[in-house]
Amino acid sequence: MKERGILTVVSGFAGSGKGTLMRELTSRYDNYALSVSATTRDPRPGEKEGREYFFKSTEEFKEMIETDAFIEYAQYVNHYYGTPREYVEAQLMDGKDVILEIEIQGALQVKKKFPETLLLFVTPPSAEILKKRLVGRGTETMPVIEARLSRAAEEAEGIGAYDYLIINDQIEECVNMMHHIIRNEHMRASRNIDFINKMKEGLRSLSKGE
Repeated sequence: MKERGILTVVSGFAGSGKGTLMRELTSRYDNYALSVSATTRDPRPGEKEGREYFFKSTEEFKEMIETDAFIEYAQYVNHYYGTPREYVEAQLMDGKDVILEIEIQGALQVKKKFPETLLLFVTPPSAEILKKRLVGRGTETMPVIEARLSRAAEEAEGIGAYDYLIINDQIEECVNMMHHIIRNEHMRASRNIDFINKMKEGLRSLSKGE
């Protein structure tokens, strides 16, 4: 029987580089499955259906909410984002460590439903660098960037609910750090109850001379 994978939620400010970090992690190691979220926002240049996101109309998204097709969903800067339930469960059962790249609101929903979820928050080294990265992307207008910075200020209030903070300065270091955190999490005692119980049972039998 395969060891069940770990559900890991990665959040971070828009412009923190979490998307790049996820792509590097999943390209280097084959034990990860990156969940593809559904969203009602329009595709950005170069994005493809089913790769970066499943692009849905607002009506389609609300129908999925009604049928409980999401592990979590949230509204962010006038658009909906959600994590399809079926894909995630199948990957976990197959032994894959599933990574969800979602916002704080959705992350806390997942943690409430699944307390064993590992929460990681990605941030640039400073607020100034965050703004520089947002501007440098060249994909959004200044009013949108200002809205994202305002949202980031709100999100910063929830960072304390996460298990680990990852400061994204050097991508190589961040990828290695995230991989080691998730692999070490597999050894946490609370995730190995079956092994612990079998060890207890074996030791009790030996102590009785069986």
